[in-house]
Amino acid sequence: MPVLRSIEQKLESLFEGVFGRAFRTHVQPVELARKLQKEMDDHKVVSVSRVYAPNEYGVFLSPADREQFADYERSLVEELQLYLAEHARREDYALLAHPHVTFETDDDLDVGEFGIATRMVQPERGGGAAPEAEPGHTMVYRAAPAEVPAPEEPVGEQVSVSWDGQRRTIDKRRTLIGRSKECDVQLADPNASRRHAELRREGSAFWIVDLDSTNGIEVNGRRLKRAKLEDGDRVTLGSTELVFRREGP
Repeated sequence: MPVLRSIEQKLESLFEGVFGRAFRTHVQPVELARKLQKEMDDHKVVSVSRVYAPNEYGVFLSPADREQFADYERSLVEELQLYLAEHARREDYALLAHPHVTFETDDDLDVGEFGIATRMVQPERGGGAAPEAEPGHTMVYRAAPAEVPAPEEPVGEQVSVSWDGQRRTIDKRRTLIGRSKECDVQLADPNASRRHAELRREGSAFWIVDLDSTNGIEVNGRRLKRAKLEDGDRVTLGSTELVFRREGP
């Protein structure tokens, strides 16, 4: 516990000290640490005698936010990896390998927004088998001085997807799309993966996220791993085109 606390304090000082003014409107290092920890907790997998957690984390930043970390990015990445390793030890999570964090630039993100993709990666050589987590989980956050509740859905707003003469109202924070019977939107398409993509509500926005499917996703003809959706956007999964609708009161 003292080690974990000291790492967090070190990250906080990184923001509040020398770099405080520079990050006033940008992503904060301590916010990255807390959200990475949250993603580890949210995507743990309970096995027979162990609780496995993701060991690979991709952090997506806007160009301006990535530039802010340029002078000490390697040190920050090492701090975040140590932070996650300590959290896993404290919670008694089993990791397939030491936590690995990478930074990526995403031109679609605004200043203060960042995404986190998690994966559970099996080492090339290792011991017993472990359950596989869904790859490609991506959560998008907006940095803020303090945690604030997500905006409520406007009263009377209708959000839906339609495909092949069918229509599904979106009333969940996460809507799973694919061929599996477990999916909220089940596609009768042999070119779609069993768990192909996920439609996620983050605050007042909706994002489509590819779950490392075989054939990927396209949004309005553009192949993407994830994208923010607007009313009328067309999402192609396999050979199926879904139309996203968001109509106000």
